[in-house]
Amino acid sequence: MSDHPATPIEQESEEQQTQIRTPLLLKADPIQILYEENEEQEEEESSIHLDKDLQELDFYLLLLGFNQTSMLRFGISWVTFLTIGVVLPVTVLLMSTNCLRCDLYQVKAFELVVVSSHACLAAAALLCLSHNLRKYGIRKFLFVDQYNGHVQRFSRDYVHKISEAKRALVLWVLPCLFLKIVREVIRMMYMHHESWWKSCGILVALTFPWMYVTVIFLSSCLVFHLVCNLQIIHFDDYGNLLERETDVLVFIEEHARLRHHLSKISHRFRIYLLLVFIVVTSSQFATLFQITGFSNKVTFINGGDFAVSSIAQVVGVILCLNAAAKISHRAQGVAALASRWHALASCGPDDASHMRMRFSNQMGNSNGLLRSVSSEADMEAMNYTPLPTNEQLTSYLSSYHRRQAFQ
Repeated sequence: MSDHPATPIEQESEEQQTQIRTPLLLKADPIQILYEENEEQEEEESSIHLDKDLQELDFYLLLLGFNQTSMLRFGISWVTFLTIGVVLPVTVLLMSTNCLRCDLYQVKAFELVVVSSHACLAAAALLCLSHNLRKYGIRKFLFVDQYNGHVQRFSRDYVHKISEAKRALVLWVLPCLFLKIVREVIRMMYMHHESWWKSCGILVALTFPWMYVTVIFLSSCLVFHLVCNLQIIHFDDYGNLLERETDVLVFIEEHARLRHHLSKISHRFRIYLLLVFIVVTSSQFATLFQITGFSNKVTFINGGDFAVSSIAQVVGVILCLNAAAKISHRAQGVAALASRWHALASCGPDDASHMRMRFSNQMGNSNGLLRSVSSEADMEAMNYTPLPTNEQLTSYLSSYHRRQAFQ
């Protein structure tokens, strides 16, 4: 090959090609750059919004006493809980029931059962959730820490689920608070003390502690509900992954990660859920025994606190059961979807069994053609019937065994 300088004709053709290609590149590059900049800006905004919501959630849990990362916060949290949730209502109940005919409007045994059950639920919530938050932090506890870039992908969904949890807390707490205030106002009207100021003070002293421990209990239930809802986002994405990916190893890796997160959720909340179910069941049985023992004295005025407290407890249990049922249903759905994907892939046109079937059909057609026509051209066509090679069969069997392991 000889090295000779380019002729003028070749130089002109090269210049024309560069003139033709350069405007297209100049037109395409700004659009691509703007698209990438918009994506980066949206991801940054969603990440900033997510960080803000997580900080607000952490501050809210700090106010309720769940954030016990230091000995000072630990002491303040439990002293506040014991003072507001236990000492204050018990003291008010013991002082306000020392009057004539008080049993007609407020039974001390009923009120003490309600206070003790709510205090036990709030104590279980503080004990379990504060331990997990102190050990993992808010991000790892909610599984929104930085791993494999998933925060940037799902930050909008995370923000949406956190906003739904906040709205659910307001929607469930306000009706319970309204019922409690109505019950206390009716009781105050029938059980009037020396002055209205004293009656109002007793109303506030009984309503505020009940509201404090109820918010702690419902907030802990909604935290469990939020953790499950955030994990459901990944289950939905895993279903989409089965539709857009074909590598079995990617499916197995993602499936192992989801199973690991489910085991962590179960391990972190199993004691809390067990304590909640035990305390709620015990309080309901205690309520039944109390109502049976005071069947002649039970009215809406002196027994209304049982109904209001039972509603709050049942709401918390429903939230926990709903979250557990949803995440279990999605996990079963993912397993069913994986089985379906395995069946479709196994019965697809690239599978070895289907290839062997096609091969046997081709051989049958060739035999029929041999019986009907006996020309030399047909006999020569038999030699060109495609046969599966060993490498193809090995690849098909390897793919099948991977899918079988994934299933």
